[in-house]
Amino acid sequence: MSADTPDTPDLTPMTDEGPALDLGPVPSVPAAAPSAVTPYRVLARKYRPQTFADLIGQEAMVRTLSNAFTSGRIAQAYILTGVRGVGKTTTARILARALNYEPADGPVGGGAPTLDMPGLGRHCRDIIESRHVDVQEMDAASNTGIGDIREIIEAARYKPVLARYKVFIIDEVHMLSTAAFNGLLKTLEEPPEHVKFIFATTEIRKVPVTVLSRTQRFDLRRVEAGTLARHLHGICTAEGVNIDAEALSLIARAAEGSVRDALSLLDQAIAHSGGQTAADASGGMVHGEQVRALLGLADRGRVIDLFEALMKGDIAQALTELREQYDSGADPAVVIADLAEFTHLVTRMKILPETGDDAALVEAERTRGRDFARGLSMRVLARAWQMLTKGLAEVQQAAKPMQAAEMVLVRLAYASDLPTPDEALRRLRDGAPDAPAARPAGGAPMSGSSGGGSGGGSAMAATAPRSYAAPAAAPSAAPSAASHLSVAARSAPRPAGPSVAPAPAVAAGVAVATYEDLVALAASKRDLRLKFALENNIRLVSFEDGQMEVALAPGGAPNLIQEIQSKLSEWTGRRWLVALSREEGEPTLADKAAAQRDAMMTGVRADPLVAAALARFPGASIVDVRTLTTEEPAGGFTADADMTDADLMAARDDGPGADDDLEF
Repeated sequence: MSADTPDTPDLTPMTDEGPALDLGPVPSVPAAAPSAVTPYRVLARKYRPQTFADLIGQEAMVRTLSNAFTSGRIAQAYILTGVRGVGKTTTARILARALNYEPADGPVGGGAPTLDMPGLGRHCRDIIESRHVDVQEMDAASNTGIGDIREIIEAARYKPVLARYKVFIIDEVHMLSTAAFNGLLKTLEEPPEHVKFIFATTEIRKVPVTVLSRTQRFDLRRVEAGTLARHLHGICTAEGVNIDAEALSLIARAAEGSVRDALSLLDQAIAHSGGQTAADASGGMVHGEQVRALLGLADRGRVIDLFEALMKGDIAQALTELREQYDSGADPAVVIADLAEFTHLVTRMKILPETGDDAALVEAERTRGRDFARGLSMRVLARAWQMLTKGLAEVQQAAKPMQAAEMVLVRLAYASDLPTPDEALRRLRDGAPDAPAARPAGGAPMSGSSGGGSGGGSAMAATAPRSYAAPAAAPSAAPSAASHLSVAARSAPRPAGPSVAPAPAVAAGVAVATYEDLVALAASKRDLRLKFALENNIRLVSFEDGQMEVALAPGGAPNLIQEIQSKLSEWTGRRWLVALSREEGEPTLADKAAAQRDAMMTGVRADPLVAAALARFPGASIVDVRTLTTEEPAGGFTADADMTDADLMAARDDGPGADDDLEF
């Protein structure tokens, strides 16, 4: 640089690689976030089981595999089936770990296959993360062809690189093509000793039987709601999340036995409610109301209130309650389904009282369900269940679900005032007067009625306690009306009209002294199918009053014995015992009738008159033989009392006269 050149800053400072452009002073940059912060992992992945001890609800499978590994009876192929989210793929990876487990501090290649894995072994981390060279996972949904199976067959020829076994895990195996299944059969049946196959599928019926016969099948069960709720509670405790028992119960039920669905819903519920966690202590508790709002469910307590109104016949209260739940965001179809579910719960509590001890039940379901189980008859519950299940399909298919749901509730509320079939028959048999008709509208009297008797019904409906023991019958009600919770007012009298004779009820105490009486009774009841079975398929061994012992003829239905017993008890009004015997028994009535007919035919052919008639008319044959009653013979012919066989033979030889009428 010459002296005439003014001094200017040098913009090309030297670096190790040569001159570089000077961009001026470096601006201050804020410190970067620490790289130690890891991205959030959803609960379903974070708490995926690592050992068989972590699996919940699959005790039968774990016990079988544990015994097999202990005794060294390890199969060459396993197939795991079950609904979504019960742990099929997770179990496959744990099984691959167990097959290749080697203690980390032990010698290379040491140990043996075991389900007892106290810590991570030499190959465990790579197998868990699906990056072990000897454990290959293939998704059959995207690799369905025979070419993919050829790669597996080719890889199976070579021994494992690091582990004890080369394990092939094929998920959604039912998606393989027919050619792929056929190509796998030979290797699956006789694989090399160092190869193991583990299949997982949700559609076990789509897997060919030729594949099923070459594998050991394990059906992974749905996890019970109580077990799932306890599992979720443990995870919330580990995560530092505050959640109430009702929210856990709702999530466990909505998951329908799927652990993955339950954890996904729990993740969503925590995010929805801002639940308190270890990372964020500013949130609050996850409540059941928030979970119901998230899932679009109705309040369980309000569903029980709706059920109570329906069983009382209070249709006005029921429609009001349904509208309030609908305005709160509940789906009408979900409300009807919840009613059906609660009806099923009450029925189970009536049959199995220990059902109320289920941990998945909320307190309202447990206490009020037991009260309903004591107060409602089985026939009322069965009728409500049938109407709700049929109504649910109507609501789901209706253009306006809310209107369809209201009509379902109207039918159910009105049906609660109707007597059950046995009660109606009892009233007809006993001559009890019919209860006065009423509109189940919360005790309000119908128009035109005096209202003199309406106060008791509405007061009882309004102030009914939570205990539903059968109340004493009101004076205006029928004697059997207290068998369920129909307490709506019955204020309007029946309109006067012509009396209609009631249909004849089944007569109680019908005597059945012999087996032939039973056949005649079936004929009188117009049960022709049972009559035919009694005549052709039953061999009688013994018959006594109230019980009989029979044997089935060839072609008899296996359920015929139970049908005969139930029909006998129904028709006679008594309990009958029908037992199936090992003895051969008598011939059937049809066989007896055929033998009697053959004997009569033989005797008739030996009769001289019949033989002469057959000889007189060539080509004639005996079609049937019937026993004559005391009726007058056809044609008005009456034989004289003193007419002998010789006289009859002579009349036959003379033939018909000119004045005789021949009738064919």
